[in-house]
Amino acid sequence: MNIQLTALHYVYLAFIVLIIAVMIRRRDTTIICVAGIMTIGLLATETLSGSVAGIFSSFIYATKELLSTIFIISIIVAMSRVLIRTGINEVMVTPVTRFIRSPQVAYWGIGLIMLVVSLFFWPSPAVALVGAVLLPVAVRVGLPPIGAAIAMNLFGHGIALSGDYIIQGAPKLTADAAGLPVPYVMTASIPLVIVMGTVSTLTAFWMLRKEMKSGSPAHSPNDISGTMRMEHSSSSEAVSTSLPGNLPVERQAMSPRLQKVFALLIPLLFAVDVILMFVLKLQGGDATALIGGTAVVILIAVTLAAHRHAGPEETTNYLIEGFQFGFKVFGPVIPIAAFFYLGDAAITELFNNPLPEGSHGIVNDLGVALAGLVPLNDTVGAITMTVTGAVTGMDGSGFSGISLVGSIASMFAGSADSAPVLTALGQVAAIWVGGGTLIPWALIPAAAICGVSPFELARRNLKPVLLGLTVTTIVAIFLI
Repeated sequence: MNIQLTALHYVYLAFIVLIIAVMIRRRDTTIICVAGIMTIGLLATETLSGSVAGIFSSFIYATKELLSTIFIISIIVAMSRVLIRTGINEVMVTPVTRFIRSPQVAYWGIGLIMLVVSLFFWPSPAVALVGAVLLPVAVRVGLPPIGAAIAMNLFGHGIALSGDYIIQGAPKLTADAAGLPVPYVMTASIPLVIVMGTVSTLTAFWMLRKEMKSGSPAHSPNDISGTMRMEHSSSSEAVSTSLPGNLPVERQAMSPRLQKVFALLIPLLFAVDVILMFVLKLQGGDATALIGGTAVVILIAVTLAAHRHAGPEETTNYLIEGFQFGFKVFGPVIPIAAFFYLGDAAITELFNNPLPEGSHGIVNDLGVALAGLVPLNDTVGAITMTVTGAVTGMDGSGFSGISLVGSIASMFAGSADSAPVLTALGQVAAIWVGGGTLIPWALIPAAAICGVSPFELARRNLKPVLLGLTVTTIVAIFLI
């Protein structure tokens, strides 16, 4: 599989290295990403006007790609705001607090619930369901919001999505590309997913617990906010609450009876959503749309019940504040996402396909070129598959490059037994990196629901995920 690398490939790779270096130093990368888009645009169009116009066009492209995520986060935040203001959330989570009584139980409980829900409906809709209900409980028992985000992220976008044993979208793509039966790849991935999940979640938990014991809980200067804390006034019953995005809320009076009715009705509505997803086989965007629509209905119903005559106006206000939060969260991410999307399909759409014939996109071409630089044997093949999977995941999709990973695995396989293992290893690496544990814009759902910075969450995940990939690669070598 020979791929001709051009100046576009080398410039893109240089900017990736620069962006990663700037991120490690915890500095803002917006200007670097814009410079990268301009440079690629100049090489692709050979005109300054096309290069400058490409900046705006790439922002529009990135926003379209992220729009459904922006909307679901904004709507969930708007709904959460009215639930906190009316006190319904307090009543709703009270039964759960009987089981979650410590930060440790909260971390593992949230993670395991996220894992189960994500296996059936994929992580994005699962984040909205799990975060909206369990985050307040976790914070109350002492788990920092970043801890809840890490748990949801690693268990959902990591373990559940990389195995994808129920929906089977990932193993089908990799198996078809490798020319293998899907069950072969799924079976081979089981020990790899277990090792990867165990190492990464235990490492993340150990690091989090160490920080909490040292007295520096996992709040960072970059956190979008924080903890849904409550400050009780001694002179009145008014309560000020902080939502993600530092949105202060004054308690709105609602009768205890009505609070209990909504506290029972809301989980039932989401439970019906889960049943409908299962019965109608709704996944991904369709499942997210169902949850988002349900959240809007809940928002309207609770607002009308709480505010009565002012309900229509207050509903609009809640939605405005939710969308303000959503775009505030995504504002710093859009320029970065715009640059990395150029590594995949965006460059063809925005710059009239300047890549050579036979190209699969800049990122995938780089992955193929990397694979072509190493000798063909199982041990080197395993290491190469991990690196190639990680490289193809850098566009923030995870799924866009796994077909290529399957093709490369078939080249490296020295025997029929090693092919499924190498294919599964590449799948695990691609999805853990690109599916939503290391690339900031891919893990925004968990970060936004928990009110923490996606860049900080990516930084926290870096050591656990890299250690997990290293150990998993070693295990794969022995399995081969």
